[in-house]
Amino acid sequence: MVQKKAAKNKFRAVEETENNKVVSMQGAQFSSQVVLAEPRVYAEAQELADYLKEYKTLVVNLQRISHDQAIRIVDFLSGTVYALGGDIQRIGNNIFLCTPENVDVDGSISEMLEEQDFM
Repeated sequence: MVQKKAAKNKFRAVEETENNKVVSMQGAQFSSQVVLAEPRVYAEAQELADYLKEYKTLVVNLQRISHDQAIRIVDFLSGTVYALGGDIQRIGNNIFLCTPENVDVDGSISEMLEEQDFM
């Protein structure tokens, strides 16, 4: 009889057997989180980066911050997502979607607007 023990993994559930074979368990449920953020000062950029490090998706609204600080935050988050293998996309005026490496985004806002003759 082979004894099995569960191994924890952030991205997928795996099952490990006594002889070290790892089998992926399809259909496992995982909790993902989207964080809505509206920073008011550049100092909040590090907290936003921490969410990405925890594999949380960010929607960042920069409409209520000065233009100079907004640019600095986008630069900081761009470096963060690059280092983590994620992605950053502009999804509106001063609104950005930042995703960690475990999130795939299908399509883009500009493509959707063109297809629907919106605006």
